[in-house]
Amino acid sequence: MASAAPALTRTETDSLGSMEIPVDAYWGIHTARADANFPITKRPISVYPDLVVALAMVKQASARANREIGVLDAERADLIDRAAQRVIDGEFHDQFTVGVIQGGAGTSTNMNANEVITNIALEMAGREKGDYGFLSPIDHTNRSQSTNDVYPTAVKIGLSLTLRSLLEELDLLRVSFLNKAHEFHDVLKVGRTQLQDAVPMTLGQEFHGFASTLGYDHTRLTENASLMFEINMGATAIGTGITTHADYAPVVLKHLREITALDLVTAGDLVEATSDTGSFMSFSSTLKRNAMKLSKICNDLRLLSSGPQAGFGEINLPAMQAGSSIMPGKVNPVIPEVVNQVAFAVAGADMTVTMAAEAGQLQLNAFEPVIAHSIFQSITWMRQAMWTLRVNCVDGITANRDRLGAMVGASVGVITALTPFIGYAAAAALAKTALLTNRNVADLVVEAGLMSRDEVVKQLSPARLSGLEAITAAIPVIASEDLIEI
Repeated sequence: MASAAPALTRTETDSLGSMEIPVDAYWGIHTARADANFPITKRPISVYPDLVVALAMVKQASARANREIGVLDAERADLIDRAAQRVIDGEFHDQFTVGVIQGGAGTSTNMNANEVITNIALEMAGREKGDYGFLSPIDHTNRSQSTNDVYPTAVKIGLSLTLRSLLEELDLLRVSFLNKAHEFHDVLKVGRTQLQDAVPMTLGQEFHGFASTLGYDHTRLTENASLMFEINMGATAIGTGITTHADYAPVVLKHLREITALDLVTAGDLVEATSDTGSFMSFSSTLKRNAMKLSKICNDLRLLSSGPQAGFGEINLPAMQAGSSIMPGKVNPVIPEVVNQVAFAVAGADMTVTMAAEAGQLQLNAFEPVIAHSIFQSITWMRQAMWTLRVNCVDGITANRDRLGAMVGASVGVITALTPFIGYAAAAALAKTALLTNRNVADLVVEAGLMSRDEVVKQLSPARLSGLEAITAAIPVIASEDLIEI
């Protein structure tokens, strides 16, 4: 007689009834119900690996704390600890299948983590998946915890981990602009205000400004990272700490600090911390600030490279792909354009975070999943946008030196440099004459007897026009050594 085929499913039961679960799945019935209930985004939480790692870190710290305070035996605590470490090390992430947008304030995410870590542990113990009589996702892996302290804590830890890679890429982009500032430090150009010709500057100064603004954003983001360090572990359901041992909160904090290497602290008011999402709003708004400033830089790059014949044509962006299906030879600024679009999405995500934070009621905000998704997506997209802007655009930018020089030579704005010597009224009159007659400003100043030719040449030198050499003490300068400092 032929032997029976092995079972393809296992039966799991919850308070709603029983379900058949694929025998090789590490997730269980709670995850299966969530997958059926929330087929919204078709994006599982595993698209954010740092969130999965953070969930495992929380479960690992809790297992260690529960063992230390004596509410979980050493064998089970050790199994949970080792199983969580495997997830931290990058294993089993494909088993975190629940959608990023879900009802239940993150309960499905927490149960997904509980089930996966429990079944990994059971397998390590030589037992069948689903043998919850020996090791339970709720009674053991979730001991001393609630979704309402696990989920926000994991989100904050995950965001802190993800932010590191964003800051690294942001600094690389800053350095890329700084390198271009050095390369273009002697390229004189016409500055512009309100899209009208202004006084001269160097292209290096313009790119140095881009680098500086990204440096300021790096500082602001680093400062705001500390908002993610206040956690509410030990709060359980609403902040009262029901079902926990009196020593659990300080002990789990100790282990989380060791595991994450973050300066985490327990909130002073756990009831307030469990319902409040203000830190997420502040963090998101700082991301939006960075995105908007990055978008402004990309707007400038598109303007400066516009043309190539009928636009500004001051710089050349690397040609990355054909720009038109109908106009031969057309090349578009596709890299700045895509970064602009990421910035728009980040601004929209920040509005989502704001609305979700406001919509919470009483002791819990049920909308933390969309808050988490919005911020994780913003960081992920911004990091990738910065990378493509640096590698596929900024590093390859070149200057149209001849065109820039010709534009400065024909610019009426240079007369501003002579106002300390001939006065504003005379300068304004001569500027108007130069525009009407298309004559050279320097010639008109000399012909009017206001300055000698040698004086005019001296004051209109590239160094003085760009502020690299001060005309008066009141004019700020950027020293050349600052331009090349990285």
